[in-house]
Amino acid sequence: RLCEVLNLDPRHVLIAEVIFTNIGGAATAVGDPPNVIIVSKQELRKKGLDFAAFTGHMFVGICLVVLVSFPFLRLLYWNKKLYNKEPSEIVELKHEIYVWRLTAQRINPASREETAVKCLLMQKVLTLEILLRKKLRTFHRQISQEDKNWETNIQELQKKHRITDKILLIKCLTVLGCVILMFFLNSFVPGIYLDLGWIAMLGAIWLLVLADIHDFEMILNRVEWATLLFFAALFVLMEALAHLHLIDYIGEQTALLIKVVPEEQRLAVAIILVLWVSALASSVIDNIPFTATMIPVLLNLSKDPDVNLPMKPLIFSLAMGACLGGNGTLIGASANVVCAGIAEQHGYGFSFMEFFRLGFPMMIVSCTIGMCYLLVAHVVVGWN
Repeated sequence: RLCEVLNLDPRHVLIAEVIFTNIGGAATAVGDPPNVIIVSKQELRKKGLDFAAFTGHMFVGICLVVLVSFPFLRLLYWNKKLYNKEPSEIVELKHEIYVWRLTAQRINPASREETAVKCLLMQKVLTLEILLRKKLRTFHRQISQEDKNWETNIQELQKKHRITDKILLIKCLTVLGCVILMFFLNSFVPGIYLDLGWIAMLGAIWLLVLADIHDFEMILNRVEWATLLFFAALFVLMEALAHLHLIDYIGEQTALLIKVVPEEQRLAVAIILVLWVSALASSVIDNIPFTATMIPVLLNLSKDPDVNLPMKPLIFSLAMGACLGGNGTLIGASANVVCAGIAEQHGYGFSFMEFFRLGFPMMIVSCTIGMCYLLVAHVVVGWN
């Protein structure tokens, strides 16, 4: 709604939002699924890689990545027209026609009532199209002037879309604060035996109880079932690749390349290889199964006496590459797929190539900055 009021193209804003969601998610142990998998591994937690240690190390690096990524994204958007060329009234009318037509196409006329509803929707689409033709004859195509009166538009948006349930907002913030506090206490208090996943699940159940929602079916109807089905199919594909030992092969070849490097350069080469292999692999296949498969490979590599590498730099390289590599393609991370599904539902879908033209250069730059940070932290400073 904010983009519609300001007459901006929502696709550009959504792609930028997803890119920085993946970057920011790498900063904490619960920000991205690969990080949750890493911190939930008991063997890693016994070696001191808990929520606080992981977050403290990654947060510094991601802050550096964000500082460079913002101006670089501005360069990528330099010659792009973010404003719509038509008046906002015509843009909103076109979007309304698209949404109504999409709704009518999704109705399967299996009964007389459904056929009648579909006919009514198509009649509404025809009426709106006639109105659109009249407005196009009235208005000349011109650059929108919304940027000159954006303060008025923001005030209009605040009047139309106020916070309707402040009590529920307070309950949500309270539960969220308690869950984040439990995440940190899980690292410092030995008596808490709950995994991060259980803490989050208990927080969700607690919020459902506090919200006291009576119409639960309405919430279930708003779930993106098509996106969840896509994830289910994607995980089936990843499991098939795991049975074919493709991911194991990638990990083993990476380990072999690290072993042939001289010992004094081995740590630097290992960080570079693990980060870039993780980034490129995560941009093509989903980063969740790749991370789950690479953790045992890196643990075995750190235990190998012939290699003599510390464990933490390898794990941080894996986390940095898997999270930042998710920006490479539309299927690289869960946030990309979820955002694309919701945007498509609201009539603002973007294609694979539209995301790739912005996401892949951002992945290259962010991974380069992350690699430099890890090399300085572990090779120069020796923070192992």
